[in-house]
Amino acid sequence: MMLKKRHVDAAVLVCAKDILWGEKCLRERHCMRERRLTLDTNILFYAMDRDAEERHKLAMEIVDLASAFDCVLILQALCEFYAAVTGKDKMPSNEAEAQINDWIQLFPVVSATPKSLNKAINAANLHTLSFWDAMLWAVAREAGVTLLLSEDFQHDRVLDGIRFCNPFKLDHPIDYIFNNK
Repeated sequence: MMLKKRHVDAAVLVCAKDILWGEKCLRERHCMRERRLTLDTNILFYAMDRDAEERHKLAMEIVDLASAFDCVLILQALCEFYAAVTGKDKMPSNEAEAQINDWIQLFPVVSATPKSLNKAINAANLHTLSFWDAMLWAVAREAGVTLLLSEDFQHDRVLDGIRFCNPFKLDHPIDYIFNNK
């Protein structure tokens, strides 16, 4: 079951049936699998950083498998990826842009709304998250994400229905992420 790819606000995603569903559907999970995931910047970065060795291999496998899974990318993560790889001279600008465009073709991309901004501000104040991590979490929450893959959040913490998972801390990350084991 493949999602139709396009850029949308977090509050509206394209369902496998090519029907636009709003927030109500996302909350009730009518148009998604039991688990929807998103990839933080560091997973995307490691997927391109051959110097990261084992992290590179795992991140590449995660991105590859995620492309056939219920996975959305958050615009903020793509922006941060571009800044990180070009700022650290890991990729020339044109290659980074091409990689981002490839991901945009593979994954639905969701972006912040005023509601997600307010949610992020509250989360930063209440849950000891940095503002940008809170922003990523808030957009993921609006998009119906249940698993956020990142090494930046407290591993295995659950916040308002989203579990933070650092795949580099797991013995069997692929089984955990994609087979819910």
